[in-house]
Amino acid sequence: MMQQYLDIKKQNPDALLFFRLGDFYEMFFEDAIVASRELEITLTGREAGEPERVPMCGVPYHAVDGYLSKLIDKGYKVAICEQMEDPKATKGIVKREVIRVVTPGTVVEGSTLSEKDNNYLVALCETGTSAFGMAVADLSTGLFQVTELVGPWALEDLLDELGRLAPRELLLTPEINKHEKLAQVIHALNATTMTTIEEDQLAADYIEILKDQFGAGIGSAYQDRPGICIAAGMLLKYLITTQKRKLPHLTEIKAYSPKTFMVLDSIARRNLEISKSLRDSDKKGSLLGVLDATKTAMGGRKLKNWLEQPLIHSNKIEDRLDAVEELVNSLLLRDELAGALKNIYDLERLVARASYGSANGRDLMALLGSLEKLPLIYDALAKCNSQLLRNIYDHFDTLDDLRQLLGTALAENPPISLRDGGLIKDGYHQEVDQLRTAARDGKRWLAGLEAREKEKTGVKSLKVGFNKVFGYYLEVTRANLGMVPEYYQRRQTLANAERFITPELKEYESLILGAEDRLVDLEYNLFVDIRNRIAQEVNRIQQTASLLSEMDALIALAEAATRYGYVRPAISDKGIIEIKDGRHPVVENTLGPGGFVPNDTYLDNQGDRLCLITGPNMGGKSTYQRQVALIVLMAQVGSFVPAAQANIGLVDRIFARVGASDDLSSGQSTFMVEMYETKQIIDHATSKSLVIIDELGRGTSNLEGMAIAQSVIEYLHTKVGCRTLFSTHYHELAELEGLLPGLNNYATAVKEQGAEVAFLRKVVRAKASKSYGVHCARLAGVPTEIIQRAGELVQQLEFHQRAAQEVVSGKTQTAAAGEQLAIFATTPSELETEILALNLNNMTPLESLNFLANLQKKLSNK
Repeated sequence: MMQQYLDIKKQNPDALLFFRLGDFYEMFFEDAIVASRELEITLTGREAGEPERVPMCGVPYHAVDGYLSKLIDKGYKVAICEQMEDPKATKGIVKREVIRVVTPGTVVEGSTLSEKDNNYLVALCETGTSAFGMAVADLSTGLFQVTELVGPWALEDLLDELGRLAPRELLLTPEINKHEKLAQVIHALNATTMTTIEEDQLAADYIEILKDQFGAGIGSAYQDRPGICIAAGMLLKYLITTQKRKLPHLTEIKAYSPKTFMVLDSIARRNLEISKSLRDSDKKGSLLGVLDATKTAMGGRKLKNWLEQPLIHSNKIEDRLDAVEELVNSLLLRDELAGALKNIYDLERLVARASYGSANGRDLMALLGSLEKLPLIYDALAKCNSQLLRNIYDHFDTLDDLRQLLGTALAENPPISLRDGGLIKDGYHQEVDQLRTAARDGKRWLAGLEAREKEKTGVKSLKVGFNKVFGYYLEVTRANLGMVPEYYQRRQTLANAERFITPELKEYESLILGAEDRLVDLEYNLFVDIRNRIAQEVNRIQQTASLLSEMDALIALAEAATRYGYVRPAISDKGIIEIKDGRHPVVENTLGPGGFVPNDTYLDNQGDRLCLITGPNMGGKSTYQRQVALIVLMAQVGSFVPAAQANIGLVDRIFARVGASDDLSSGQSTFMVEMYETKQIIDHATSKSLVIIDELGRGTSNLEGMAIAQSVIEYLHTKVGCRTLFSTHYHELAELEGLLPGLNNYATAVKEQGAEVAFLRKVVRAKASKSYGVHCARLAGVPTEIIQRAGELVQQLEFHQRAAQEVVSGKTQTAAAGEQLAIFATTPSELETEILALNLNNMTPLESLNFLANLQKKLSNK
């Protein structure tokens, strides 16, 4: 047996081997040590003819799902090795085979799957310089997508897509695994398991694999796109190899291009908190957390995908907005559809399990319950007028034949196990009914046997029993053995009793047990047949599921619009972004009604393309910038927006360089990360982009930081021409207004009353002169002694700064007309500094004369 284990383990070296032994899955050697540690189960040993006992541990087969989920969550792969023969009917070693290798990217059921998140498996390949192929699958839903990234920025585009998908598992060729940037991104995706695929097949070889799965049309569609063929072929081959079966629910291969959506790099996704918060990476505190009122898991996944891939074509955006508006204006329609959706289960994953062959009776009952709601949804959709909802109605399949099949065939409360019977409804199959009647009549006869035998024999303590070894029996205590009739046949002797059978009991036993065994087998076979018939209609079910998810996402956007008072944005290609009383959707949701101060925004590609925002710490600059970006994003998703009015000129990308962070794992300081993120903007921003930059240059000295900030402002304003919100504490930069024709100053307003400062959170057309950092330190609870000393130092530094400016004011005002503003005041000379440092009030006349004499001497030497 151990040799058998070692042979099978040799074929699956990178997976933990769950080796079926009776009622347990056992692990040995290093696998046992790892599993014992990760699952916190007892490590034992087994004698195997070696000097030392072989490490061993195991888990019960009936509870394997929980243990499997723990290992998959930690990134392990598990090979499930089953007994392929009945041990009772086999002499010698039972034949065993690996029936499936479970990996993080191939999970189809269980607690490992997040309800409203896709479980992505991604394959990557490189087909030339700056040319990559990528394939994406979610085995739990049947999704299979491909894309090809080509050009000078192909690697960056690939990294952005990986950041969006956050795959659970990544398949890499040895060549692509060598890219340093890719390695850094993969490291950041710390929940991703990586598998290197040693492949030497050509694209043409992979086309044959793809044809077998998706049809002959694949060849003509992708024969000139080797990146797609190789990545998709790698992915499909890996799935078939690990799952050891056909995958009929992978019905369609869809090609897409990231460029057909608004591009959001991983930096923007993180800083805008689109689907998870910065604080704890949770959905709560994100834009998705505010908007997700979906009723189904399918709708939740759809809405998340929409938010992560906003549209860039106005006609598609308007179609979504029309649908949302109709649902906003029709409360009865919205409630009717939402009420029906509440009872819809995850059709995508249910039909995937049916096709996969793992769906049980309760899964099909969940499918039936969902199908029963489809006619209600179909009838409600008939009332819709918007193009998108009408399109859903026109293509909606109520799947009546499948509902009829399941409703006729399935028992109302089937067990989890398929080998316990009780799966098939009375009246569906004649032989099932006959066997049930036979078993039921036999048990009814048994129920009266005990009373009849007590009366015949006079043994009041006689009882009828059953066990799996001896079957049915009559038990008589030793004290009453003398009253036992001659036709009783002894079957078993106990310490205090004897067990007997009678010819009649034996006959009914055969009838009952035979009927029950045959019934279990027959119900199982009928159930598998029903499941297969459902699997044959996977295309139809998947199409209906897709339409339901789209409808659910639209209803969720309408719910959010109604609940939070959002308005429909106007969409244009004119480049103007005009927002009246805009609000940050997440912050407003946290503060509650009336707690958020709204602000206006105006940007275009001409005289208002760069807003320079100054103002105090805690004044709301960062929140204001983010809210503008989120309003634009929501509008291009097709959502209503938090504002009194919004006119959104389409953007191709949103960049969000906000806050300060470091990357210690890659050795990058806060300033280095800041410069890298700035480079990403400079490299990729276009005149159609929206850029928000907050506090650029704070990671280095004031002089260098200010110089970098001004240089970036000039570049974005003059070279790129993009719409930009740039906030800074370098108040000197406000002097750029008038020198850069498209730059305008804005500030977050404050109200000072003596030593108290109130942040009004209002963005006004002005420039600020203070940052109120000491006041913020007081609000944070910094000790009073430090606050007072800091205030004194600020006054001293401001005094010296003013004095220095007065001394050199003549020089700073003689700049040539038309020359670009220099942001740095002329540095005072050594003599000027020495004069400024004099304490005239405490100098004697003699000290003053001596100082003048020394000064005259120094000037004479010069």
